Amino acid sequence: MPTRTAMGRTKNWLLSVRQVHGTDVLVVDHPIGESDRFEEGWDALITNQPGLTVAVRTADCVPVLVYDRRKRAVAAIHAGWRGAVSGILPKTLDRLSNHFQIERGDLRVSIGPSAGPCCYEVDDAVLNPLRSTFSGWEQVVRNDMGKKTHFDLKAFVRMQLYHYGIEHHHVTSVNLCTICHEELFYSYRREGRVNGTMLSGISLIAQA
Repeated sequence: MPTRTAMGRTKNWLLSVRQVHGTDVLVVDHPIGESDRFEEGWDALITNQPGLTVAVRTADCVPVLVYDRRKRAVAAIHAGWRGAVSGILPKTLDRLSNHFQIERGDLRVSIGPSAGPCCYEVDDAVLNPLRSTFSGWEQVVRNDMGKKTHFDLKAFVRMQLYHYGIEHHHVTSVNLCTICHEELFYSYRREGRVNGTMLSGISLIAQA
């Protein structure tokens, strides 16, 4: 459901939807109003509408925000391990590119805080699908004396972006672990339940 916020005399909208750890992408290419309802589940949102902030909620997963500087379109992506392994990043970028005729070189990407390899311990439930879908999986896991395996989810996200064709210097990242920094972030892994989430959003300002 969209939420209206006040900013001067301009109507601005914040759109956050139900996330299901999938790869479905919601495209909003028309103005929205109070009667609009978005009740299905999506893990990525795309828009070209000024004044509409598209946002994702995270508490260890990776928030990814994308901006096209020429065609003026933005995307917010919720990338947990399931979505990342299933290809939500290239799928969203393909949808963004095809819907708005965007060139990959015009994309700028910001990656927010998430669980880091220092704390994100995983087992075969994560490793098996990772191994079967990503030939370079060894580059994003760390093994501690053969006992514990830690997953660098953010590095996996970055590698997918680079493989897609986005230049390294067009990707920025907040390299903080949500599990480590209890004073800054919520963490499902640390707290064992959802006590709260962080909101990451992006919007276009109306051109004069």
